[in-house]
Amino acid sequence: MNSVRLWYKKSGLAIYTSHLDMNRCFTRAVRMAGIPLWYTEGFNPHPYLTFLLPLPLGQTGLREPIDIRTVEEISGKEIKERLNAVLPEGIEIVDVTEPLEKVHTIKDALYEINVSFADKESAGEFGNFANETVSGGVLNAEKRSKKGPKTVNLCDFITSFEAQANENNVKITAVLATGTEKNLNAGLLLDTLIASSGRECEKYDITRSEIYTENLKVFK
Repeated sequence: MNSVRLWYKKSGLAIYTSHLDMNRCFTRAVRMAGIPLWYTEGFNPHPYLTFLLPLPLGQTGLREPIDIRTVEEISGKEIKERLNAVLPEGIEIVDVTEPLEKVHTIKDALYEINVSFADKESAGEFGNFANETVSGGVLNAEKRSKKGPKTVNLCDFITSFEAQANENNVKITAVLATGTEKNLNAGLLLDTLIASSGRECEKYDITRSEIYTENLKVFK
């Protein structure tokens, strides 16, 4: 049995595919591609396929990890080619590697957020507000937990943050807690900033571009 880590990109209309449907999509794809997966034992065997860090609905992911196990030797190149031949548009395998680190070592992720406003003035004001609020260290929001909703300070989940306005747009680059113990959805951060600023944006997009372990070391 061989452990393999798939790295996939999720973009375009595929960002609106739920986590449950992504699981179904990849389960179907590995079967269609003829990947010799290892199946769990027990009354209801199923293919070993684990999404290490499910991507929130509506967000782009440039390098998202999935772990699988194969029962036969098969090269990463062949796995990549076979899967990309059957995966739907917007979902692409970008790399296949040996899993070097465990999921519990994931601590943070790098997000790039682009927000569009109706005019240059609104964009500039929001950019200044976002920077001042985060640097001030207090941005409260209601966050779901296993015990129900609770009020938390989102700044406690932010490792770094910068908002830059350019004409009608604001580009936010942020490193946010994304581990199993502390986790902040970039969508919640942005929605809270927009609501707190009292301004309305026309549209926005969120991209998770990298995943980190301790001290911003790239997760492998």
